[in-house]
Amino acid sequence: MKKILSITLFAVAMVIAMPANAQLKFGLKGGLNINKVSFSQSDLKSDNQTGFFVGPTVQFTTPLGIAVDGSVLYDQRNVKMELGGAEETKHLNYIDIPINVRYNIGLGSLAGIYIATGPQFSFNLDGKKYSLSDLGETSRQYEMKKSELGWNIGAGVRLAGHLEVGYNYCFPLGNSSEFRDDSTVGQAKKVFKSFKNQTHQVSLAYIF
Repeated sequence: MKKILSITLFAVAMVIAMPANAQLKFGLKGGLNINKVSFSQSDLKSDNQTGFFVGPTVQFTTPLGIAVDGSVLYDQRNVKMELGGAEETKHLNYIDIPINVRYNIGLGSLAGIYIATGPQFSFNLDGKKYSLSDLGETSRQYEMKKSELGWNIGAGVRLAGHLEVGYNYCFPLGNSSEFRDDSTVGQAKKVFKSFKNQTHQVSLAYIF
């Protein structure tokens, strides 16, 4: 992971070091995400859940078609868990900071396409512990991690030089949460599960 982050930071530094005819633009970005949770053990299950994200974005573009874009996004993710026919849904709130290196391909003055990849840093705004009481598991609880690291792979189109429509897949580089068993008194709490948050996003951005 350190090697991947080093390569990304090097690419960002190379782009920033090309000031000639470079452009810095600001915009707004928002969209829908589809959340899929994968568990380390199979007794808990989850369906896809829909959430949303919104926030400011900035793009630094060079004449070579290579660019860096970064955003600060409020992201609401919904997690649904099922166990033995019972269901429990939680609304989780994050601040996401994706930093992507992208390559733009112009299709004339009115349109273009791009591909992008880079890390995403997510910070949990809730920081809560949850029990599985809705699923009949009062002795077991899970705690969301305060921060997560993911990796983005995406593509999209730019229309009229300002409007962008994109698709992005963010896969986790670590666990989003750990489950613990509190039923044993006087012993260390046993970590018996974890889950990872995978996200598909459809975005709409307007670049000024």
